[in-house]
Amino acid sequence: MRSSSGVAAGLAAVLLLMPAGCSADERGAAGGTLRVAGASDVDHLDTASVYTTWGGLLARQFARTLFGHRASNDFGEAVTVRPDVAVQIPTVRNGGLSQDGRTYTIRLRGGVLWNTSPPREVTAADFVRGIKRICNPAVPSGGKAYYVETIAGMAEFCAGYAEVDPGSAAAMARYQRRTKVAGLVAKDARTLVIRLNRPASDFTSLLALEFAAAAPAEYDRYIPDSPEFRRHTISDGPYQITSYTPGRRYVLEKNRNWRAASDPIREQHPDRIEISLGHDSPDEVQRMLESGAADLPWDQPVPAARLGGLRDDPGFAIMEGSALDPYLVFNTLSPNNRGALGRTAVRRAIGYAVDKAAIVRIYGGPDIAEVLNQVIPPHSVGHQEFDLYPTPGDGGDPGTCRRLLAQAGYPRGLTLKFPYRVSGYHPQIARSITGDLAACGITAVPEPDRSGAFYRTTLVTPARARAGKWDIAVPGWVPDWYGNNGRTTIVPLFDGRHYGANSSDYGGFNDPAVNRLIDQALNARDVDVASGYWAQADHRIMADAAVVPLVNQRTPIFHSDRVRGARYLPQYRAYDLNQVTFS
Repeated sequence: MRSSSGVAAGLAAVLLLMPAGCSADERGAAGGTLRVAGASDVDHLDTASVYTTWGGLLARQFARTLFGHRASNDFGEAVTVRPDVAVQIPTVRNGGLSQDGRTYTIRLRGGVLWNTSPPREVTAADFVRGIKRICNPAVPSGGKAYYVETIAGMAEFCAGYAEVDPGSAAAMARYQRRTKVAGLVAKDARTLVIRLNRPASDFTSLLALEFAAAAPAEYDRYIPDSPEFRRHTISDGPYQITSYTPGRRYVLEKNRNWRAASDPIREQHPDRIEISLGHDSPDEVQRMLESGAADLPWDQPVPAARLGGLRDDPGFAIMEGSALDPYLVFNTLSPNNRGALGRTAVRRAIGYAVDKAAIVRIYGGPDIAEVLNQVIPPHSVGHQEFDLYPTPGDGGDPGTCRRLLAQAGYPRGLTLKFPYRVSGYHPQIARSITGDLAACGITAVPEPDRSGAFYRTTLVTPARARAGKWDIAVPGWVPDWYGNNGRTTIVPLFDGRHYGANSSDYGGFNDPAVNRLIDQALNARDVDVASGYWAQADHRIMADAAVVPLVNQRTPIFHSDRVRGARYLPQYRAYDLNQVTFS
C-alpha cells in the first residue's frame, strides 16, 4: 500500500491510548471459549456481499484472501498490507508486477485447505470464482465498483451477469463457468494472473477485502447469501461456522484442516467462539463484559456514561479512527414532498439544522468524537478542513435552515421518513436529529429497524428509494482500508455511475463533475496528485450537500478481565477473534 508522506505521518501519529504490544506472558494461554455479545446479525454472510465491520470480522475467521492485515495494537502495523494466501507482495523487482504496472502474477502458497471431506487445496480458480461472484445479480457486492474499474474485462462480465436470473443458482453458476473475464486467468492451480485496465497503486488493498476471498466450487449450488448458503458455508480459515440461528447466535469451532504454517496473519487460539445477538442495549453488553458473562463486544460501543469510570481499567482502550461515521444521507430519488430532497437548495438548508456538537456529546465528548464538516475524514488521502455550512459552536442554526427552506419553496416545512438502527447510540442520535429538524419546521418520522434490514435491504434497494420508502437515514462509513484510500472514501458513496442494487451510494447521488474528479484521481500515477483531485471532489460533494457529515469517531473498546491477548483491527473497529488468549 502506497501513501503520500503526509498520510504516512498522519498514520504514525494516530495512536491514542492504545495498549502496547503484549509479551508472551501477557498474551496468556490459548484454548477455551471466546464469548462475544452484541445486537445485530451480519448484513450478509456471503463474502461477495458482506459490508459491515462486524460482518467482515466474522468473514475473516472462515474466509481467506490473497492479501490481508495482521491484527496489532500498533496502528501502522495493523494497516500494512501483507501476503495471506499469496506468497509475497507483487513488485516489479520480484517479477510479480509488470513494468507498466498493469499485470499482477500472484503465486499461491501451498497447504491452504478447504474444510471439505476429503480436504481440498485452495486454488487460483477458487479466487477467480470468488471475484466473479462479486457481480452476482442476486446480492451484488457494494464494493463491485472497485473491481469493475480496475480489472480488465470485469465491466463487461458484470454487465452480462446482471441479465442472469437472480433466482436460479444453476443459471448463475453456468454464467460464471462459461463467461470469462479477460483480466482474470488461473494460469495453473497456484498461479493467478490479473491484468488491469490501468495501473492502480492500491490494487493489493482491493485484493485484501473480503469481497475478493476465495470461493469453493460448492458455492455454485446456492443463491448467494440465501438461507441455504448460510447453512452451508465452507472454511479455509482457522474457524468454521458449526451452528447459526439467524439474528440470535453463531458458534464457530476450529477448522481442523487449517495449518498455522500456511496462514501468516491469523491464529487459532480459542477452541470455540460463541457470538450471541439480540443484546440491543450497549449498557447490557457492557454489564456482560464487566461481569464476565461475555469477553468481547460485537457491534455495541462502550456506553458514554461509563467512559470516565473505565479510564484506568486494563481492559479499556481508545483507538484512533478515520471514518465518516455517522453521517446523515438524503434519498435524492424520493418522490415525497414533491421531490424536495432531489434539490440541492433543500439539502443545503438541512445542512444548517443539525446540532453536531450534540452528536459529539452522545458519543462521550471530544476525546471520543470530533465534528466532521467534510466527507473525507482525517488521516485519509485528500482530507482538508473546511466548513461550507458553519453554525455557532457546531450547534446548528434552525433560523438559517427555515429561511433557506422557504426560499427553496417549502415555507411550511417537510415530512421525512427516517429509519434508524436500534443498536449503540443510534436511537439517541435519531432523537437528537428529529429535534433539530423540528426546530427547522421539518417533521421527521422515526422508524426503528429491529430486524437488521437497515443495511441489508432498506438503504440498498433502489426500488425502495424510488418509491419513497425512506427520506433520510444515519448510516456510518468506515474506509475499507487506510492510507492510499481515496477509492474507498469517495467512490462507493458518491460515484453515481454505479448506483444500483446493494450500492453504498445509498441516496442515489450522481454529479457528473464529481464523477470526472474521481476519474482524474484514479488515473493519477502520483498519490499527491490524486490527493488534490480527491480534495476537489470533497468540496464539490459538500457544495451539492449530498450528505451532512456528523463526526469522526475514535473507538473506545473494552474486554473482560480474563482476556489477555487482544489485538486490534482498525478496519473492523474490533479485536481479532482468532488471536484472543485468556488468563
